[in-house]
Parts: sequence; structure tokens; C-alpha cells
Amino acid sequence: MRKTALSGVQTTGNLHLGNYLGSISNWLKMQEDYNCFFFLADLHSLTIEQAPQDLKKSTIESAAMYLASGLDPKKSTIFLQSAIKEHCELAWILNCITPIGWLKRMTQFKDKAGKKQDNANTGLFTYPILMAADILLYNADIVPVGDDQKQHLELTRDIAGAINRRFDEEVLIVPEPLIQGTATRVMSLRDGTKKMSKSDESDASRINMTDDADTIMKKIKKAKTDSIAEITYEPENRPEITNLINIFCALSSSTPEQIVESYQGKSFAQFKNDLAETIIAKLQPINNEYNKIITNQDYIQKVLNDGATQARVPAQKTCAKVMDKLGLYR
Repeated sequence: MRKTALSGVQTTGNLHLGNYLGSISNWLKMQEDYNCFFFLADLHSLTIEQAPQDLKKSTIESAAMYLASGLDPKKSTIFLQSAIKEHCELAWILNCITPIGWLKRMTQFKDKAGKKQDNANTGLFTYPILMAADILLYNADIVPVGDDQKQHLELTRDIAGAINRRFDEEVLIVPEPLIQGTATRVMSLRDGTKKMSKSDESDASRINMTDDADTIMKKIKKAKTDSIAEITYEPENRPEITNLINIFCALSSSTPEQIVESYQGKSFAQFKNDLAETIIAKLQPINNEYNKIITNQDYIQKVLNDGATQARVPAQKTCAKVMDKLGLYR
């Protein structure tokens, strides 16, 4: 039997190159070898205040981009998180099992809330528990994660382990992380120490999946580098050029060493031009397909409805199993 894999991306704003390289491009390979569940994390998107019409729009656009990128509804289950009520049901149950101390160790909450932790919404604090429910509902054997999500997956493993020990049996499968590729965490084009983000105020900080060729070329040419003329790969000392090299590697199936060697004695201008051309070559076919799919709302809705029907079966089974173990009448 195939192992089960699960992953999802928030539906806030436009999907960007970081989402593609860190998640979607890896999903394309996984759907050939795993029983895959790929969801649109619209419930997670509620941790950020936004206009309802904007959320609905970005959700449909994200679904269209999943499909345009090559995710195949005949090979993978593609669905809306909010269409499966068991995500919320299991999340509440896990809230009642997870110690607050475990959540306080989550560094991403501290990073996102900053100095305003007392005013942050509770959903941002308990976000990792909903993420744990997302994973555990579908008996996921593996979860592809970036470095910034490894801590959340460890929490999921801890929660599943606690429930299994409580009942002295495997009630929930304890998932394993799967880290793939050289660009699992794509950084901002304006600050190599920060992750590329849909919420960054500067559009120049990211390559949106829907950016045209001219826009991509301009953004890459303006991407921040340092004053050192030589192109070297130094993650600790030169985060900006390291980020650009990682992107180049991910799109060209090269190693950092190969990229550095091929640009010895060449200018940053040449390097950036070639990188931009490589990005354009990858995204243009996806963009063309996206422009076709986004006009067919009935098709997008059918894919999501069919996916929800498929996803509901394991989700209901897992949630019912946990509720029965806890003595909840169902």
C-alpha cells in the first residue's frame, strides 16, 4: 500500500515562488508515489484580518494555481480545509489534551506576534494545534515541511504520542517529516534573513506566481545583494546571494557549487539576468494554464467538491475513533 502524505498552503493573498518551490513543486513528485491529500488552508487564513471577499477570491485563485501547477485531481485529493468540519472538531479535542507549555515553546507565534503577544488573536497561538488536526485526521505517514515548520510537526508528533500512550494503542499515526530540495525555505528578495511572504508590505520582496516576465525581470534585477563583487555561497555571512543561488538551484537541478563555479568571473548583472530568465521559463507555462483555469469556475468548484467528498471519509473515521476513545457520544 502507498503511504499517505498531506500538505497545504494558506489562502491569504497571492501564491508566490516560495510556495511553489517550498511546497507545490515537491507535491508534483509526491503525487506519483504517495496517497496525497493537498488542502487549501482557509481556516488558518483567519488568523489574519481581511475582507471576506478577498479571502474568497484568493481561495479560488489558489485552487486554480494548484491545478495550473500540475496537481492532478485524479492522482491527489484537493480540497478546502473548511469543507471538512472534523478539522475544527479534532482541533478542539487536541486543545483539551495539549499542555499550554508545549504551545509556549512555539517560536513562530513569537515571531509573528512580536511584542504584541497579549493582543494577538487566540487562533494565532493555537495555530499549531489546528495544524496537528489537519495532519492527524488523514493518518498521514509523512508531511513535507520547511525548516520553519519542523517545530510544529514535532508538536503534532508529541500530541499523537500522548494520545497513543493514554490508551496504550495506536489511535493516531505519528507522522514523519519529509524535507526536500535546496529551496525549502525561500527568503525575501529585500531581506535574506526573512522568509518570502504574501503578507510582506513590499511586493518587490517576492515573485508572485502570476507576475509577468517584465515584472519578474525587474524584481530580480532589484533584488538585494551585498557589496562583495564575487559570487559565493555563504548562508551565514551572505544570506541574500545565498537565497538567489538556492532559487537558481531549485529551478535548474544544479548544486550551489555548480552555480558558483559557472559564474566565477562573471557579474551580478549576468547572474541576475540568467536567474530571471530561468524563473520566467518555469512560471510562464503555469501562468498560461492558470489564465485558462481561472475562467472555469465550475471546474474549480467541482474539483473542490469532489476532493471534499473523498477527504471526508478518513476525516470522519479518525474523528469518530478519537471521540469514542474519549467517551464522547456520537
